[in-house]
Amino acid sequence: MKGVILAGGTGSRLEPLTKYINKHLLPIGAYPMIYWPILKLRECGIHEILIITNTDHLSSFIQLLGDGEGLNVSLQYKIQKNTGGGIADALMSAKKFVGQDKYVVILGDNIFEDSLKPYVDSYNKQKNGARVLLKEVTDPSRYGVTKIDQTKKKIMSIVEKPNNPPSNYCVTGIYMYDQTAFELIQEIKPSYRKELEITDLNNLYIKRDQLEYDILHGWWIDAGTHESLFRANTLIYNRILEGAPEKLL
Repeated sequence: MKGVILAGGTGSRLEPLTKYINKHLLPIGAYPMIYWPILKLRECGIHEILIITNTDHLSSFIQLLGDGEGLNVSLQYKIQKNTGGGIADALMSAKKFVGQDKYVVILGDNIFEDSLKPYVDSYNKQKNGARVLLKEVTDPSRYGVTKIDQTKKKIMSIVEKPNNPPSNYCVTGIYMYDQTAFELIQEIKPSYRKELEITDLNNLYIKRDQLEYDILHGWWIDAGTHESLFRANTLIYNRILEGAPEKLL
């Protein structure tokens, strides 16, 4: 299995910091934000990782991370050709890297407590399709929100930023896909934001009855705002104060 980290975007919600630096290079605890998804993938045995970013910041990632040897992983890089084309569009850049493998996709600003290992193990046992990780939140209208059939334990649909959320369970930026994803992305039409939405890809898997899910137990943060960036730093430092190891490398 391989890993893909999406680290492009403008980071407009974190301006003025992101006027001069990619948001995924901002500090979370003692490390740049991009370290955390790399470490989460490494923890569950995934060492071949592709980082997808934009032209302006590619050199910064290479200068910081190189080929990944310092983190005991093997890193490759790709530039998203269609800037602002959406998450699903960015994912198409990983097609050659992934080959015939299954893969885990993490949005680079997702900072979370859980180990990915049990979820990746479950996906490896899954015959086909995709798997997403959900989290119960108090403000679901900010995210892609799931309608779940509790009896069948199935996601019936995902609605992007709904005014009347069907549940409090949002789809986090942690996805697991097979080769079918690349075929399905070609069926997606741009949204009103002129983006290829990852929600549309997941809904196509739902139509095929091939989308499974797990629910994160620990804390999870989309560190894309000043407030959430501060919270992520606070939670990481609290882990250290509670005895979690400070040296992760």
